[in-house]
Amino acid sequence: LASVGTDYGMIAVRADSPWKTLKDLMTAMEKDPNSVVIGAGASIGSQDWMKSALLAQKANVDPHKMRYVAFEGGGEPVTALMGNHVQVVSGDLSEMVPYLGGDKIRVLAVFSENRLPGQLANIPTAKEQGYDLVWPIIRGFYVGPNVSAAEYQWWVETCKKLQQPDELKK
Repeated sequence: LASVGTDYGMIAVRADSPWKTLKDLMTAMEKDPNSVVIGAGASIGSQDWMKSALLAQKANVDPHKMRYVAFEGGGEPVTALMGNHVQVVSGDLSEMVPYLGGDKIRVLAVFSENRLPGQLANIPTAKEQGYDLVWPIIRGFYVGPNVSAAEYQWWVETCKKLQQPDELKK
């Protein structure tokens, strides 16, 4: 119906991690996949798992052999990372915003086509580091498959109206 915004996937480590770049992490994964424990806020087959699996493939690792720990939601893997129970978090960049600029977590890469603006501009993309991985997450409004064309159109028009006020555009 309507797109409200776009988030992007990312990969992060503790600030004191020996992996300073995405290449460092990928080299470690390729050398010994069992030495890297990845945590994320969703089960196997989810978006977070897919982002991790695509990274594993780019490190010549079978995604089914990577050490992946599934948590409930985005907060739990961050807590596990801070507690040193996992070494890497795969998730969405919006989940990391509260930690940016701090001394606890370092985002190694954002999975966007280009660097993002503002306070996110210093986070390198996976692409610029040599790994062609782009993962946008479109935030918006959706309807089910059994909605009539008239109902669908009503919702589209309603969403357009809701996005018109100047306050919302700001």
